[in-house]
Amino acid sequence: MIAYTCFGTNDLPRAKAFYDVLFAAIGIKRLMDWGEQGAAWGTDFSQPMFGVLTPYDKKAATVGNGTMIAVLCQSEEQVRALHAMALQLGGQDEGAPGPRSEGFYAGYFRDLDGNKLNGFTMTPPAG
Repeated sequence: MIAYTCFGTNDLPRAKAFYDVLFAAIGIKRLMDWGEQGAAWGTDFSQPMFGVLTPYDKKAATVGNGTMIAVLCQSEEQVRALHAMALQLGGQDEGAPGPRSEGFYAGYFRDLDGNKLNGFTMTPPAG
């Protein structure tokens, strides 16, 4: 159902560099680039993508309170790698990787613009 998600940024070159390295940690690459307008990352064009854009109205990008984008990881190791890379790149910790509920393992962080993300993996409940 979801085709893509976007965050606004006030420093597009910095955001592109952050997400290029961050997503490479879990095998995701930049699929589209619109120069000074934005870029998008994903595994391929048949799957949902994530983008960062400069706001169309030319006003400052702001962080949405209660807004978060979750990035599907294939393992707990990928969750830890994504979270660690975010912090290494200057992101802020919002919750270290670990189990949150039965079968749900996640690590939360903020990007360089203050947008909240998490990397997660799930195992179906037994029974």
